[in-house]
Amino acid sequence: MLKIGSGAGFSGDRLEPAVELAQKVDLDYLVLECLAERTIAIAQKEKQKDPTKGYDPLLIDRMHALLPVLNEKRFRIITNMGAANPTAAAKKVIEIAKELNISCKVAVVTGDDVVKELQTDQEILENRNTVKDYQTISANAYLGVEALLPALTTSADIIITGRVADPSLFLATMIDYYNWSIDDYERLGQGTVIGHLLECAGQITGGYFADSGVKEVPNVAELGFPYAIIQEDGTAVISKTPDSGGAVNLMTVKEQLLYEVHDPAHYLTPDVTADFSNVKLIEVGENEVKVSGGSGQKKPSSYKVSIGYHAGYLSEGEISYAGTTAVERGKMAEEILRRRLSKEIPDMRVDLIGCSSVHRISFGTHHPYEVRLRAAALCENQELAKRLGNEVEALYTNGPYGGGGARKKISECVGVVSTLLEREVVDKQVNVEVFQHEQ
Repeated sequence: MLKIGSGAGFSGDRLEPAVELAQKVDLDYLVLECLAERTIAIAQKEKQKDPTKGYDPLLIDRMHALLPVLNEKRFRIITNMGAANPTAAAKKVIEIAKELNISCKVAVVTGDDVVKELQTDQEILENRNTVKDYQTISANAYLGVEALLPALTTSADIIITGRVADPSLFLATMIDYYNWSIDDYERLGQGTVIGHLLECAGQITGGYFADSGVKEVPNVAELGFPYAIIQEDGTAVISKTPDSGGAVNLMTVKEQLLYEVHDPAHYLTPDVTADFSNVKLIEVGENEVKVSGGSGQKKPSSYKVSIGYHAGYLSEGEISYAGTTAVERGKMAEEILRRRLSKEIPDMRVDLIGCSSVHRISFGTHHPYEVRLRAAALCENQELAKRLGNEVEALYTNGPYGGGGARKKISECVGVVSTLLEREVVDKQVNVEVFQHEQ
C-alpha cells in the first residue's frame, strides 16, 4: 500500500524529524509543505533582487540532508519549496546532487504565477476593493493535482512547485499510485482529508497541541513526523516515526482535521469540494488512527489566487521594566508615547507583554514583577516609522526610571488578499520541466 510521509509543515520547520522519518519508514513519497500565505510574496521580492533566488531559504540545508537518504532508499520527494522561483530551486538541487555525486532527476511545475493574468477591475474576496487598489508584489494561483500529475509521470526523484494547494501535494500521489480518476470526487474527497491531516507535519503528532497538565504529549523535544498508509479506496492509517516523541491519537487528529476549515461540509480545493462532515476516526493501535468517511463533490470552476501587496512599514519598539512597580511604569511609558505620537500615529498599538499583549486586555489579577512594553504601528513611509522607534528608545532618559533593553525595528510589511481566476486562464500557464544529473 501507498506510504506518504510529511517532512515539513511550514517554511521554517525542523529538518531532523524529516530525515528520521525517511530513514526509519519505507516511504513511497516524502512531502514537504513549506509555503504560507505571505511566504511567496516575500520570496518574489528576493527574486526581484537576484533572479537566481526566490526559493525556500532552507532548501539547501534540506536537500543536503535528504538527498543521501533518498539515494539509499529511493523514495520520491514532492515540495513547494520552489516558492517564487521553482526553476532556480531545481537547478540548485541538481547542483547539490553533483556535489554529493548522487543521481537525481528533478521535475519542475510552473504556471502558478499569474500576475500578468490579473485584471485591474477584479474583485478582492475579503472586501469590495479591486486589484487596482493594491501595490501588487505577487499573484499566485493555488494549483491542484492536474498540475502535478504530468510531473509524476516523468519518474523524477524530486518534484518542485511554487504555489500548490497544500492537500493537493499529497492527493496527487494517491491519484497516480492507484490510477484514480480526477472526476472520482468521493475518493478525491477522502484523499483530501488525508492530505489535510498530513500537511502540517508535527501538528498531528502533538506539536501545537501539547498543554502541560491538560493535553500531555510525551517527549515533545524529539517530536516525530507523521506518515499515512493508504489503501486503494483512500482509507488510511496515520502514524508517526517509530520510537520518536509525540503522539497520534483521536485528540491530535481531530484538532488537525478542524484546522483552517471554515465549512467542513464544503471545503473548497482546486481538486474537489471536500466533505469532512462524515469522517470516521478509530484508534487501531498505539499511535495509529484509521481515517475513513471523507467524500466530495465537483471541484470549483475557478482557482483561488493569493495576492501579495506592499502594505506599508511596520515599526516596532520595545523596552523592559522590572520591580514592584513595573506594571505602573509600563503604563506610564505608554501614556507618554501616546501623548508624544498620537497626532502623527493615531493607530499605534501598545502592549505590556506579560499583561495584555495576547488578549489585549488586563484582567487585573496578575501583577508581574517584570513587563516588556512593545509599541507598534503600520506606517505609510519609513520616516514616520523611524519616529516611533526613536521615541521608544528615548524613554531611557525621557520616561520612567529603570527602563532597559530597548530595541527598535522597521520592516516592510507584506499584506495578502485573494481573488479568483477561471481555470482556463490558469491552466494554460502550467508547464513541467525536467533537470537531471547522472552519477
